[in-house]
Amino acid sequence: MYTKEQFAKLIDYTLIRPTAIEDDIINICKEARRYHFAAVVVLPFWVSLAVRELEGTDVKVCTPIGFPHGANTRSTKVYEAKNAVANGAEELDVVMNVGALKSGDYEYVRRELSDLVGAVSLSGMTQESNRVLVKVIIETPFLTKEEKVIACEIARDAGADYIKTSTGTAPNGAMKQDVQLIRSIVGPSMGVKAAGGIRTIEHAMDLLDAGASRLGTSTGVILLEAYNPDELLKHAK
Repeated sequence: MYTKEQFAKLIDYTLIRPTAIEDDIINICKEARRYHFAAVVVLPFWVSLAVRELEGTDVKVCTPIGFPHGANTRSTKVYEAKNAVANGAEELDVVMNVGALKSGDYEYVRRELSDLVGAVSLSGMTQESNRVLVKVIIETPFLTKEEKVIACEIARDAGADYIKTSTGTAPNGAMKQDVQLIRSIVGPSMGVKAAGGIRTIEHAMDLLDAGASRLGTSTGVILLEAYNPDELLKHAK
């Protein structure tokens, strides 16, 4: 069982709503500072603001790349990733090119992710920052089981740090069976991030028990305030 502090560090507190304004970003950063979440996830335009708001804290700034469908060209996604790192992002949620994967163009997907991971590593060193984490979103709701396996293997072999289930914009939320499948493919050392529709402690704990090491959610504060390890232990007995 996790302490409240440990549970907070499993949460990427997310605000990628297109109508979010500057005050919304400042507020989510204030909440993240207060609760010590692992990261705040904001759209690329807001990265610099989030970096300023979170300077000197233990909360990382994360942003999506190729959001929401991953269908930008390879060079565009590489530039977007490098630009995000230059603006201070410490973690990237990269959307895999789902259409290319489903077309069977595995070599394109592999090259894109390898190029992106390599570019991010070099950018991180140039900016004299800590190593930037790359989480690859495979968008599980759109994939067959076989495609999920292939997507995970490609992302793992490309040097990604995490596999993430989905953007949260696709049908269905994070599924326990998807997390279990991903964990079985990537093994114990690679990160697995579950995202999409995580609104209850029960759902969150199911995903963590299945092998998730991060949870992406816009309801981080609600979840943390509802988290009571003593009560969970009582129900587990």
